[in-house]
Amino acid sequence: MNSITLNEPFSLTNGQVIKNRLFKSAMSEQLGDKQHNPTLSLATLYQRWANGGIGLSITGNVMVDRSALGEPKNVVLDEQSNLALFSEWANAGKQNDSQIWMQLNHPGKQIPKFLCADPVAPSALSLGRGLEKSFNTPRALNDSEIHDIINKFALSAKLSKQAGFSGVQIHGAHGYLVSQFLSARHNQRDDKWGGSLENRLRFVLEVYRAIRKEVGNDFPVGIKLNSADFMKGGFTEEESMQVVQTLSDNGIDLIEISGGTYESPSMMGSKNKNEPLKASTAKREAYFMDYMEKVRKLVSTPLVVTGGFRSAQAMNEALNTSTTDFIGIARTMAVDPDFPNKLIENPNHGMPLTVPTTGKPALDKIGMVGLVWYEHQMWRIAAGKNADPKLSALGVVFKTILSAGWHAFKKRRA
Repeated sequence: MNSITLNEPFSLTNGQVIKNRLFKSAMSEQLGDKQHNPTLSLATLYQRWANGGIGLSITGNVMVDRSALGEPKNVVLDEQSNLALFSEWANAGKQNDSQIWMQLNHPGKQIPKFLCADPVAPSALSLGRGLEKSFNTPRALNDSEIHDIINKFALSAKLSKQAGFSGVQIHGAHGYLVSQFLSARHNQRDDKWGGSLENRLRFVLEVYRAIRKEVGNDFPVGIKLNSADFMKGGFTEEESMQVVQTLSDNGIDLIEISGGTYESPSMMGSKNKNEPLKASTAKREAYFMDYMEKVRKLVSTPLVVTGGFRSAQAMNEALNTSTTDFIGIARTMAVDPDFPNKLIENPNHGMPLTVPTTGKPALDKIGMVGLVWYEHQMWRIAAGKNADPKLSALGVVFKTILSAGWHAFKKRRA
């Protein structure tokens, strides 16, 4: 049997071919304009990534409702959007035979106070672990509003197809609205949208079905899901597998696995700050491979595992376990846009990432250095410059304060 390599094409069930197994996972670029249209910088950034050899790029989260922004410079795609600007973005991301899928999102209650006084969620429950200081307690959605949001997802997907994107991905991870509906911790409704897992997954299933109705069977629709949210009373691994199986049975084209929420950000490397990575996880580099091995036994739907990969060797080993079909990479792309080409050309290539620091742990935490440092690298690439691995973390924090004030550091994540 021939081994699978990173450069091997993959055919989706609808016949679309992705040229290799490298998948750029979503990172929040913060490059929308004042009207929440994409700036030309986004086209520059994604063309650079396309030319760097990526097979499939997922955009940073694009909001389906301009009254519900997760971050100040989010892009929004709705009936008010300038579709020509989105087309430029899509065309840039399709250079070099690459694909670009738009990630569609609604933040639910994960909207900082300075952006929204009246957020909505499945239930009127605030975020915990001190986050209630930065996020307002949401209002519970009524049935009509839920259907309205479902329709907004479908409209955004339809417009994405019209603009020329290769596909869409539903953001169902990291504690945003879809994730909130799935979690018994955040969804305590007693109607058809809450209670049993069957009811809690109704929202994401209806979002998917509404999108599929608008875009047809030939346009890829994927989803990013949590393996679990690692919170007591929250979305469990067993529930996640049932959601994966349900979406697979309904024909979803691609499933990306991540994990965690704002309250428990395990996507950053471990379930909590006091729990180090297991030795087996560190060796394989991937955070969620144990989960993927279980899921692969349940579904044949193409899978992506994201989080932790740094070397071609570990990526190729993961592909050849048959537990994943694509390798998700993100921060490495912000530091080196040519990372995919280098991985394909050299099976020994790797790029360990050092943790950026100001040298002051308290300032690192307040300034969210682990996020904004990579954000500034993307801005450099978007401006036509090269990334700078030696970029000063302290300088990044001060630049961010000068440009956007301390609001820029209110809890944010891709």
